[in-house]
Amino acid sequence: MRNLLIFITKYNAFFLFVIFEISALVIYVKYNSFQKATFINSTNNVTSALYTRISELNSYLSLKEVNDNLVRENAALRNQLKTSFYIDTITKRAVIDTTYKQQYQFISAKVIANSVNLRNNYITINMGSNAGITKGMGVISNDGVVGKVLFVSPHYSVVQSLLHKETVISAMLADTKDQGSFKWVDNLDPHTGLLADVSNSAKPRLGEWVVTSDASLFPAGVRIGTISNLHSTKGDGLFLNVDVKLSVDFSKLQYVYVIYNKFAIEQTGLEAQEKKDE
Repeated sequence: MRNLLIFITKYNAFFLFVIFEISALVIYVKYNSFQKATFINSTNNVTSALYTRISELNSYLSLKEVNDNLVRENAALRNQLKTSFYIDTITKRAVIDTTYKQQYQFISAKVIANSVNLRNNYITINMGSNAGITKGMGVISNDGVVGKVLFVSPHYSVVQSLLHKETVISAMLADTKDQGSFKWVDNLDPHTGLLADVSNSAKPRLGEWVVTSDASLFPAGVRIGTISNLHSTKGDGLFLNVDVKLSVDFSKLQYVYVIYNKFAIEQTGLEAQEKKDE
């Protein structure tokens, strides 16, 4: 306190000058309409700019919450798509009763761990059995197919990525519906896959979409990628293979949707019975 008093006493002339200067400016602005209007406009401009910066900062800080809300909203919208429903049609004596019934539901989740540079890549998400997720469910993002659920705990799930040597998905050409099997190629490129065993009569186009088929664990029509190489390699003359550029950038994956298929258990049960009978 003593040092403060000594400082003020030493520089009292300077402080008096500042006080008088501020007082003069206040009187000058207050009693002159033009200067007053100019001062108010300048203050408003400075204040508006400051509020804009603060608003931008608040928007940036709330991006995570906004993203989470958007993911939940997208999941709700996906649940309303026609591709999430099956058609229950009964025809009898020319009377047709057709009703859409939901077959697929989507559970939103956040990616908390992910690998892209291994031969067998996995993704960990922050939803598990408590959210209704079980082994074998398909996983997609806004851009396309991601993989399938491999392990589940109450709060987490591990997904076998599309970038995995054992991942095989029933796929088809979007335009012609010619079917084949999609798998990840052996060159460890996280952006390229292979559509194999397509009928030799098919005529794929460069840039044509490759999507999931009805025979996959995904709803039909989910994007996998686009044809990137028309120099197809032919096998025994009955089938051909084409390179596919993946639609999902796995290195930037943040949010996914786990697909609950209402009829998955029924379908797999029948297929298992069929194999047993063979």
